[in-house]
Amino acid sequence: MKKKSVGLSLFLLLWFFGNCTNSNKTVRISIENIQNVGSEIEYAVSQLQKSTSISISSMNEDPDYIIRTEIDTIKYAPESFEITINDKALELHAGSPVGIMYGLLDIQDQTEQGNLKLEEKSITPAVDFRAIKFNLPWRSYRNGKALEIHKDVCRDLNFWESFLDMMVENRFNKLTLWSLHPFAYMVKTEKYPEACGLSDTELADWQNFWHGLFKMAKDRGIETYLVTWNIHVSKEFAKIHQVATHSLNNEYNTEETDTSEIVKDYTRETIKTVIDTYPNLTGIGTSLSEAMQGMSADEKEQWIEDTYLEGMKMASRKIKFIYRSNSSPGRGDKLRTTAERSRKTIDAFNRVSEGKVILPFKFNWSHGHATPNLVKVHGGDLSDAYWNPTPESYTMAWTVRNEDFFVLRWGQPDFIREHIEKNLHPYVSGYFLGSESYIPAKDYITSLPGTSNKYAFERQWMYYKMWGRLLYDPTTPDSFFKNEFTHRYPQSGSQLYSAQTKASRVPLVVASYMDATWDFTLYSEGFAKLVTEDMGVIPLKTLARQRPMEPSWVGVRDFVRKGELHVAGKITPLELADSVENFCNEALAELAELDEKRVAQNVDLLYEASDIKAWSYIGLYFANKLRSAFYYQKFKTSKDITYHQQSLKWLEEAIKDWEQLVAVTEKVYDPIPLMHHLGYSYSDTQQKNYDKEFHWKYHMDEVYKELEWLKGLKE
Repeated sequence: MKKKSVGLSLFLLLWFFGNCTNSNKTVRISIENIQNVGSEIEYAVSQLQKSTSISISSMNEDPDYIIRTEIDTIKYAPESFEITINDKALELHAGSPVGIMYGLLDIQDQTEQGNLKLEEKSITPAVDFRAIKFNLPWRSYRNGKALEIHKDVCRDLNFWESFLDMMVENRFNKLTLWSLHPFAYMVKTEKYPEACGLSDTELADWQNFWHGLFKMAKDRGIETYLVTWNIHVSKEFAKIHQVATHSLNNEYNTEETDTSEIVKDYTRETIKTVIDTYPNLTGIGTSLSEAMQGMSADEKEQWIEDTYLEGMKMASRKIKFIYRSNSSPGRGDKLRTTAERSRKTIDAFNRVSEGKVILPFKFNWSHGHATPNLVKVHGGDLSDAYWNPTPESYTMAWTVRNEDFFVLRWGQPDFIREHIEKNLHPYVSGYFLGSESYIPAKDYITSLPGTSNKYAFERQWMYYKMWGRLLYDPTTPDSFFKNEFTHRYPQSGSQLYSAQTKASRVPLVVASYMDATWDFTLYSEGFAKLVTEDMGVIPLKTLARQRPMEPSWVGVRDFVRKGELHVAGKITPLELADSVENFCNEALAELAELDEKRVAQNVDLLYEASDIKAWSYIGLYFANKLRSAFYYQKFKTSKDITYHQQSLKWLEEAIKDWEQLVAVTEKVYDPIPLMHHLGYSYSDTQQKNYDKEFHWKYHMDEVYKELEWLKGLKE
């Protein structure tokens, strides 16, 4: 059927608060024949019932708008909608119940943003696959307090209700749950019951949790996926059968590779049983990585075919599939050969999966919040063999990993819009947003009492709002996000929004300059390099020799050695430093306009302002240290003592910025356990020692010692 009215017909009678003509009347919504129209629409109506700008009433009221909805699966894409208005008659057309849900929620948005007259709209999602990457704390990727602290919250369906509500509000439509091996918490297979260490009662409790989570997501139009790494089994299975013994200690990255037949068979049986047990689970996914290091590219692909592919064939229903292909593909001819082999595997999965396979790649490795220009993926280069010829069995998706800010709030819409504009190709249908070793569940970062945030993800409300809304509709104007700030902070929202968008450029600049690779090679928020020979607060010498990731920038050493003519048209280090200093000072100036007494009395407002200040001082530290690195390199090249004096001058200015950073952050943040702290050594990562705490104040001595080192340099 091409068209159908939702529930025969659906009428919403809307009266608006504010200074519209009916401002003295109560806002009323009346809904007719809402039964059996789909859980997504029922969810949207429940949200309208909670709205402060809309209320439900009977059909006998005189409406401002009479809204009729209709689903047309031919004219409209599944999640698109169109609103047309003729006097009081408002028609909402969409391609699916999810589209109707988004249209109804858009009406709610308009009223809550203060629109006194509803606007006509026609929106088709720019990005179809808008996913959150959420790492689970059970059989987690890496070990440590920073992960374990979330276990209770992540078992609480109240948390997931809030998180899923946030996703719908911001138009995310996929929840991908990542774990080394979550299946022992989900099923007990007939063939290998010993692999599940839970009692029947415990397993039933876990299964109630999973069923509840998947159902809540489905009711909101959100698809759910379980994504794993390889090769991992349950701890019980590893112990009893003495296979894949790295699983005993949750070793995520190991030289041990176990391709034994019993491991393959266990994996097949588990995949089949999970699919059959959870009808509301949308899909599964997996990666060719971690405990597959000793295998060739062809062996990895074959193992996945022998296990996940066969398990999907054995299941009673089709399921969608995410396939993170070889993460170390090689270079040159090997790069193309690996890509071509992956395409064969994906074609095989496409024949048994529901819909096209999703093929993700890490955009600029583990630091997606850097330049919006694609410079590399995990492992280095990306062969065009993945999209040339154009694939028919899969679409690609960018994974924008956040390994650069967990404490400080962030929001930068221009970066996101440019990212989408440059990287949304015909063969790209999606984005994944999330971290590898940070879980946005329990808020153990907020130190002061009195905040309105209950969970960690609520602290980064603008991060989720900007990414989700702009992936759905990149034309969403800045005014929408500015109004969201003003709604929360009526007397300060305008300054906060403007200052945050400026200060949030800081981690983008740091990561674009540093050209990092895997997670711990950079932590922009801490201005740190980790597990490398120059680990800790990024040294002056490192800034001097660094070649930026951003193609339009030139590094200090290349600029000094090759001269201005050789790097004509590129942004020089001093120009970059000036630019960063300017927008950081502008952000601080806008914050200075806020009423200090009001800020002190509102804990949420205090954190918003403090985080903007912290980013600004990190940016100023970078700018002044980059200047110091420039003159340090000039001194090294020429032995001119005046350059040494200039280098000292700018490093002393940078130290003042770090002191300001500490002064701001120690008032609102206690030391916290983080994977990405500045205290690592390479041996720590080998021993999986992730229990150290982070705070900027811990590194004042390091900052001071670098000044003493620079002072001690001789000609």
